[in-house]
Amino acid sequence: MLALLAAGVALAVAAGAQDGLSPGSRFVCTALPPEAARAGCPLPAMPMQGGALSPEEELRAAVLQLRETVVQQKETLGAQREAIRELTGKLARCEGLAGGKAPGRAAGKDTMGDLPRDPSHVVEQLSRSLQTLKDRLESLEHQLRVNVSNAALPSDFREMLQRRLAELERQLLHKVAELEDEKSLLHNETSAHRQKTESALNALLQRVTELERGNSAFKTPDAFKVSLPLRTNYLYGKIKKTLPELFAFTVCLWLRSSASPGIGTPFSYAVPGQANEIVLIEWGNNPIELLINDKVAQLPLFVSDGKWHHICVTWTTRDGMWEAFQDGEKLGTGENLAPWHPIKPGGVLILGQEQDTVGGRFDATQAFVGELSQFNIWDRVLRAQEIVNIANCSTNMPGNIIPWVDNNVDVFGGASKWPVETCEERLLDL
Repeated sequence: MLALLAAGVALAVAAGAQDGLSPGSRFVCTALPPEAARAGCPLPAMPMQGGALSPEEELRAAVLQLRETVVQQKETLGAQREAIRELTGKLARCEGLAGGKAPGRAAGKDTMGDLPRDPSHVVEQLSRSLQTLKDRLESLEHQLRVNVSNAALPSDFREMLQRRLAELERQLLHKVAELEDEKSLLHNETSAHRQKTESALNALLQRVTELERGNSAFKTPDAFKVSLPLRTNYLYGKIKKTLPELFAFTVCLWLRSSASPGIGTPFSYAVPGQANEIVLIEWGNNPIELLINDKVAQLPLFVSDGKWHHICVTWTTRDGMWEAFQDGEKLGTGENLAPWHPIKPGGVLILGQEQDTVGGRFDATQAFVGELSQFNIWDRVLRAQEIVNIANCSTNMPGNIIPWVDNNVDVFGGASKWPVETCEERLLDL
């Protein structure tokens, strides 16, 4: 190995000299004797102590002896390397060919036998050969060192290492088994939970579908209510029919809400170009308001006590006259509410939400929370006595434009339809 290193130094010197040589120049490759290289690498001395040695000191002494053995074997291997002799022969031939003409070759040809013509290629090829030999030698030395070290370890120490490795392997396998068991249990629990959740969701979806399609168990087509239990922007009811052009109307409904502040929007009617064509809303701390064509009238109604109340509002385009009734009693009247403006046809009627566009863009803060029933619309202003008769349950008069019937009302987003209390039961709640 040391001889190889010495030869490498000589090659490096030769490679450095090639940069300044002109064609036909002479270069010399000189190998140093192995004795000159070994003179500067004395072997480490063995530590000597009096008395008995501890196990660690014995191991250290054994390691030092092994090192000495390895060094000696390295010297032996280095002295007997056939590859180094071949390399020395190539270097000698390189020196001879660089100074003159090769026999058997034509004059003027710059050839070097079987070597490349470019001197830099010669140096590169020799460097690669040297590196290959060095790598092979280091591999042999490493294998020898490992074999000798294993042989030099005490048998009880090797057994202890083997037991320790076996124990670590058993612990590792046990931990892997535990992790696999936990993974299996977690997978089973997740699957069971997922199946349970999916079953509950399917049941809920089926119930919602049934409610959206309408409940045929109602005693009469109008004996139902729409429940909107949460203040959200996705619970609402929708009237399937739309309004024709109107020059007057009356809207009546039963409602129950204890929401605060404000009951929200019991109903809204939007048409293209006007989202607030007809709106009944109580928002925040404001009083209940009736909007016609985005014009506002405040109504003296108070219904946020958690009880059933019967509400009616009338309006006519002539002078924009309006009236407000609660539980059959007229509590307010006024005029100039969108006078001479006919109600536009073809819009969308929504229960429980205020529309910012036709049929959509609901605001949760304006949503109605509670229950609605008996929502009817007429195309005329009802007389006060007719409204009283409807409110005290003496007359059942469905709207001639929008009647309250089961198949005319769809519910969405978790809103539901339920059987409603009788009119007499609602009166007892007042």
